[in-house]
Amino acid sequence: MKWFKSPARHGYAVEMSPFLPNSLACATAQYYGIAGCGTLLVLEQRESDIQLARSFDWNDGLFDVTWSENNEHVLVTGSGDGSLQIWDTANPQGPIRVLKEHTQEVYAVDWSQTRGENLVVSGSWDHTAKVWDPERPQSICTLKGHEGVVYSTIWSLHHPACFASASGDGTLRVWDVKAGSCRMAIPAHKAEILSCDWCKYDQNVLATGAVDCSVCVWDLRNIRQPVAQMLGHSYAIRRIKICWMDATRRAKPKLRQGFEFWDFSRSPPLLDTMEHHSEFVCGLDFNLHIPNQVVDCSWDETVKIYTPQCLAAMQPSSA
Repeated sequence: MKWFKSPARHGYAVEMSPFLPNSLACATAQYYGIAGCGTLLVLEQRESDIQLARSFDWNDGLFDVTWSENNEHVLVTGSGDGSLQIWDTANPQGPIRVLKEHTQEVYAVDWSQTRGENLVVSGSWDHTAKVWDPERPQSICTLKGHEGVVYSTIWSLHHPACFASASGDGTLRVWDVKAGSCRMAIPAHKAEILSCDWCKYDQNVLATGAVDCSVCVWDLRNIRQPVAQMLGHSYAIRRIKICWMDATRRAKPKLRQGFEFWDFSRSPPLLDTMEHHSEFVCGLDFNLHIPNQVVDCSWDETVKIYTPQCLAAMQPSSA
């Protein structure tokens, strides 16, 4: 396991670069995000450790980060002052653009990965989601409908101009940006939903994680009940990711929530439990370039990179 320590900065989100296998970014905040400033850490994975490549400070806490899908040097962060910052790692002078329309904290940002699009979606405590062209100073549209904090916004990998959002109102919503409306609202949990993610290999499948300590897997073709539900975690599910798997394997994707790895196609679904942090884990990601490699960040001021044995053991055989 490799790790990086950032004194007095509590990790909120971490993401591996889609271009470079050893580059990653972490959004952090002072004083657990309650007060103080934030820092964007651009890190480099080495053979035996993680080194700081560059850091950028902002005057409020940074709660999420997403890499550009078009430029390996560009990132976007969301902060507690209601703004999005666009950073260029080759420019040490600060953000190259600041986008400010939200009236409360920006808690989620994501860069579209569908071909031909160059869009960022943001979710805020002001109950709205906004879609941005990073080259323009104003948002393209504002999506209203949630009755609570928007904690998570994730673009579909399959449908252009389509994203999902998860909210404190207990609903998972699917939005059509071209129509400027909500296509589907799912009462997914009887509690605040803190995270959602799309399946990379099935355009109809999403997963949600909530304050009720459960993970639910949803099929948009039948939303009357989840196709799978995973219980047993001791704390709220702050972040959930569906694993990128070898597409040749005929298996369901595995879910990682908090310190636990799940495979909802198995019974029992729990694969492994990791306990290598002393505070809450708020951010996690899978490395697209290195199979089964996971990165996470925690309020204990550390970023860690590791390969869980439970994932490595499930690699497809040569047969």
